[in-house]
Amino acid sequence: MAEKLMRILYIEDEPDIQEVARLALEMVGGFTVEVCSSGADALEKAPLFKPQLILSDVMMPGMDGATTLKKLRELAQTEKTPAIFMTAKVQQGEIEQYREMGAVDVIAKPFDPMTLASKVEEIWERCSG
Repeated sequence: MAEKLMRILYIEDEPDIQEVARLALEMVGGFTVEVCSSGADALEKAPLFKPQLILSDVMMPGMDGATTLKKLRELAQTEKTPAIFMTAKVQQGEIEQYREMGAVDVIAKPFDPMTLASKVEEIWERCSG
């Protein structure tokens, strides 16, 4: 039986999207969400928050999602934490690239706030069971 997913580290630079996703994950999914506005922010918060799952935007100013994930993999607390990328770029070739970067799956943007939590839960169960 997979451990119940509770703590999600969510990395997104766009405040409107941040808010919608956070509300969807907390209100609909009942998760505890630590929102980070940048890769640097995520690297700072992740060790203390000890997320069970990383949900990250791909296109961000400064450090993009792939670079952020690579750096999170260098931290003891997040070296094996499953990661999901959220992006508008969901062509098959792009999805394969994200998987090669270490993502367990990809969620397309724009996402449906009502199904985001269940989608995350479904991926979690698949990759942690």
